[in-house]
Amino acid sequence: MSGADWRSESAYQDLRKAEAADIAWEWLRRDREYQKDFKALSRKGRYGADHFRRKWGLTFRS
Repeated sequence: MSGADWRSESAYQDLRKAEAADIAWEWLRRDREYQKDFKALSRKGRYGADHFRRKWGLTFRS
């Protein structure tokens, strides 16, 4: 974990440029259940990707 002071406005300057998708990704990647599902998907390969995508509301560019 970073040693940045979470109470300091300067630690969050880049957040002002963030889009909704950036903030959503930061939340999602920290979610323990998402991490568990992602690890399971990684073991399965592409099999199961549709279920994973629907469960987490994700879309992947082709």
